[in-house]
Amino acid sequence: MIEIRETSSGVSFAVRLQPRAKKTAIIGELDGALKLSVTDPPIDGRANDALVRFIADLLKVARSSVTIAAGESNRNKVIRVEGVTAEQVRFRLKVW
Repeated sequence: MIEIRETSSGVSFAVRLQPRAKKTAIIGELDGALKLSVTDPPIDGRANDALVRFIADLLKVARSSVTIAAGESNRNKVIRVEGVTAEQVRFRLKVW
């Protein structure tokens, strides 16, 4: 189970990103982090942009609500999402 930390403005959780994959999808869970793949390469921030778009679409929030709080140039990242609760995130992940 991924660890979702809730704050007054939203939630944050760890992500392990696999760029240049065959498809953009949730792969599973790894050491408490959500493991995701994106088709974009890690060049000029394209994989990070794809990650933000995917998370925003998955959680049904505006892209501006999703930020990479830590790990911009690393596969291990911390994602911050404003305007949602931990319960809403868990629900969306189960639906996916």
